[in-house]
Amino acid sequence: MMDELERVLIGNSAAAPAASIVEGVSDELAHREIAGAPRTIYEEVWHIAFWLQVTLEWNDGIETPYPDHASKGFPSAADVDKESWSELCRRFLQQLELAAVTVRDPAKLARVVRCPSAPGAPVRTMSVREQLESLAAHNAYHFGRIVLMRQLAGAWPPPSGGDTW
Repeated sequence: MMDELERVLIGNSAAAPAASIVEGVSDELAHREIAGAPRTIYEEVWHIAFWLQVTLEWNDGIETPYPDHASKGFPSAADVDKESWSELCRRFLQQLELAAVTVRDPAKLARVVRCPSAPGAPVRTMSVREQLESLAAHNAYHFGRIVLMRQLAGAWPPPSGGDTW
């Protein structure tokens, strides 16, 4: 049986599964600027994958520095050029699966890790479970933005179906 945290990360919990949120998004749609949206779908997914990677590193005891500016957590033009939409989705979903596997390890979930903070702020400590809960909340925020952009573009629900509200 899937733990609720695992369900929030990769399954169908409070929102559509992550894989469904990116399912059926064409390369063109991923890079399309949607009126009123500050970022593209590609940029939102890249941002989620960025923080997912940082979280996985912190959870493994690697103190990856916190970016000195919010813009560092979003892709540059060079980042977009070097990773296709399909490659980004594959990397993102693989990272999510790694996070979900962590949920299945009670000893790792209980481990306390250091999580660097923004420059000038003290380093935080939290359990791996707390870090994954924080990540899940962060992901949900950005997933909501992606779903809204897909709705505005007439590209929701995904091909496999899903809630339309």
